[in-house]
Amino acid sequence: MATAARAASMTRIVRTAALALIALVAMAASPPQRIIAIGDLHGDYAAWTTIARASGVADAKGHWAGGKTILVQLGDITDRGPDSLKIVRSLQQLQKEARRKGGQAIVVLGNHEAMNLIGDNRYTTPGEYAAFANSQSAARRDSLYEANRARLEAAAKATNPAAGPEQVRAAWMAEHPLGWIEHYLAWSPTGELGRWATSNPAVLKIGGTLLVHGGLSVEYARQPLEAVNKRIAAAMAAGDDSDASVLTDPLGPLWYRGLVQTDSEAQAARAAAKPPLPPLTPEQELTAVLTAYGAERLVVAHTPSLTGIQITNGGRLARIDTGISRAYGGPLSWLEINGAQMIPHTVPRSP
Repeated sequence: MATAARAASMTRIVRTAALALIALVAMAASPPQRIIAIGDLHGDYAAWTTIARASGVADAKGHWAGGKTILVQLGDITDRGPDSLKIVRSLQQLQKEARRKGGQAIVVLGNHEAMNLIGDNRYTTPGEYAAFANSQSAARRDSLYEANRARLEAAAKATNPAAGPEQVRAAWMAEHPLGWIEHYLAWSPTGELGRWATSNPAVLKIGGTLLVHGGLSVEYARQPLEAVNKRIAAAMAAGDDSDASVLTDPLGPLWYRGLVQTDSEAQAARAAAKPPLPPLTPEQELTAVLTAYGAERLVVAHTPSLTGIQITNGGRLARIDTGISRAYGGPLSWLEINGAQMIPHTVPRSP
């Protein structure tokens, strides 16, 4: 009996070990999780929905269809086009739906989202403001003007003594269209969209792939990714628009272009640094950045390539900002990543 029990026990142990080995082999043989990376959208909702459907991450009704795919949108949803808010709402929906299906929809912070948060609206379009307008917008705008009228008239007269009250008012109203106040509040550090943008990472690593909006300089690669993300999130939460802010640093991940082209602003920042680092070629810097983070490749957006996605440096660098928005008129594109394989895709623009 004892011998039979020992034999049965051994059989169970062997069976369990065999099942565990089979599971490990299956895991090793299973294909890597599919990543779909999409560059700057700049307010072009039609382009976004075309790409989302063609890449398989969304269905015709805009719902998640990507299964276990990881969607990574690399920032600059806002500015230049009219439909930024519609794209944000779509991505927010997909963030929720993807989790329920075993996938992920991740939005990486872009410099234009940071600009909106700190009130730099040089590239914000009338359509973007109009998307926030409601039945209270006119009264809200009038109240804001009246509360500041004396100061505004005094400032205008200081530069143009002939400026009358109506002229000052008309100029201010033109600069603050309906929806401007609501847009400003939503994108403030404590506003709904400001808090959402702050919650998104600035730098992302999935397996051997680094993804970032602008680029990673060797200066920032001295810090762990978690530290970089925490530093940027803290600056977003504080609305830091100072000259020393990480949100405007030309060497920071939201703005850096030195890996893909000559970056005069970054060069000036480096020249002012103490002590300055020894100069590196872009190839040397890319190697240093990838080594620092134990990565095999870097995917960036931010700097448009209107001829399409560019994969360079022996497959270690991918540029995926192809000027998707009608503001640029570039090709509608996305990058598919399966393990070490990077596959650029394009789809025709809808008329």
